Amino acid sequence: QVQLVESGGGLVQPGGSLKLSCAASGSIFSIWPMGWYRQAPGKKRELVASITRGDSTNYADSVKGRFTISRDNAKDTMYLQMNNLKPEDTAVYYCNTFPSRDTAWGQGTQVTVSS
Repeated sequence: QVQLVESGGGLVQPGGSLKLSCAASGSIFSIWPMGWYRQAPGKKRELVASITRGDSTNYADSVKGRFTISRDNAKDTMYLQMNNLKPEDTAVYYCNTFPSRDTAWGQGTQVTVSS
């Protein structure tokens, strides 16, 4: 069973930065593509960024040029560096495999961008 724990969220002003971490039990990072997802209040969960085993990355248009996804297979950890944050980035951020597994959703980490 996969267990994923997100951390690193918080309150930040517009234009600020945060770095999220996703720690996984087991060695799933070496097997599966992974993704960061987010869900804003009243909206559907959406894919923000994904990364393959070979470190190929893809980003939602709304975060291109501002967010960077990376992974450390040796540490079973994935990261999301978020720069130039905007109020519309406010959401709960989750990590999961890509495509996502229903049984792998964690608690997420809240990111709030507000002045």
